[in-house]
Amino acid sequence: MIAIENVTKSYNNIPAVKDLSLTAATGEIFGLVGPNAAGKTTTIRMMTGLARPDSGRVLICGHDIVSDPVRAKSVMGYVPDKPFLYDKLAGREFLLFTASLYGMQKDSAGKGADRLLDLFGIRDAEHELIEGYSQGMRQRLLFAAALIHGPKALLIDEPFVGLDPFGIRLLKGVIKDLGRSGVTVFLATHSLHIAEELCNRVGFIKKGGLVAVRDSSEIHSAEGGLEGLFLRISG
Repeated sequence: MIAIENVTKSYNNIPAVKDLSLTAATGEIFGLVGPNAAGKTTTIRMMTGLARPDSGRVLICGHDIVSDPVRAKSVMGYVPDKPFLYDKLAGREFLLFTASLYGMQKDSAGKGADRLLDLFGIRDAEHELIEGYSQGMRQRLLFAAALIHGPKALLIDEPFVGLDPFGIRLLKGVIKDLGRSGVTVFLATHSLHIAEELCNRVGFIKKGGLVAVRDSSEIHSAEGGLEGLFLRISG
């Protein structure tokens, strides 16, 4: 599970996240939505250890991301909004390189790479340099790399950027399957219709603070669905 406890983060004395607390249970798909500059990306950066909270703490499957970062990151996968890939590596090489960072044995890494290349529909391009990949292929490869070590929690910042309808459908299916298998999925997104379809619960963040959390039944029964709720709560 994921737990954010009274977390605050400021930049140049300007709060980006203020006293934020929320949890995502084992196997839950939790969405975080809000207007631009609401604090979504800062929240995920703190969850991944890329930014240090000024106060409060973040627990990933019981491991504190600040005091026990190696264990926290060992059970976590992360898909950033602005991915970095090694363009001079082939797709398969990148997956094996990522697996090596997690200390995976070569045999397990190879089998995992095979499964994920097939799952994300990039097997035909496994030996091509990443610099020749389309935006959608790069995004699918990034997801594969985030899952190569079998994480218990997956953090995603704007997961569907640059994807065509086929890629969006594929990733939605993967995310649903991950939740059903017990992986905790935390996604920050502007795609309200996708969050409405995927998430068990959705949190609404505004000016760095959590203003509401609604479960799927409340969202589906609300006038205008998640978009209606978003406009009323965030507006």
